[in-house]
Amino acid sequence: MSKKILLLNGPNLNMLGKREPGIYGAETLASVEETIRKLGLDNGCEVDCRQSNHEGVLIDWIQDADEERCQGIIFNPGAYTHYSYAIRDAIAGISVPVIEVHISNIHARENFRHTSVTAAACKGQISGLGTKGYELAFYALMNS
Repeated sequence: MSKKILLLNGPNLNMLGKREPGIYGAETLASVEETIRKLGLDNGCEVDCRQSNHEGVLIDWIQDADEERCQGIIFNPGAYTHYSYAIRDAIAGISVPVIEVHISNIHARENFRHTSVTAAACKGQISGLGTKGYELAFYALMNS
């Protein structure tokens, strides 16, 4: 496989299916990753799935994606969306396109969630479509 997409998930996303299922649903992160890996296989693309609760680790992985010449990054930064200028700068500093994904509609939630400091550095943002947003991001990157 010549193409590679990195699927990154930030803090608390390891708790999908357990944490606030009324907001985030019952699907687990393992299930989301399995779905995107299968899409990758069906489209001749390797999908590398990673999750971390640590900002610096996510930044390292973003920078590594540029070095590894990834086709793109599907990224749910979790709460870092709203305040991590370091992650925003890491995204802005690479040539790999990044699609920001949010399971819930961040614009329909608490006021502090309405602002994404990372979105402006991304190719696009998908918000509020549940875990289907990860699939849409995959197709967007495959067609870019």
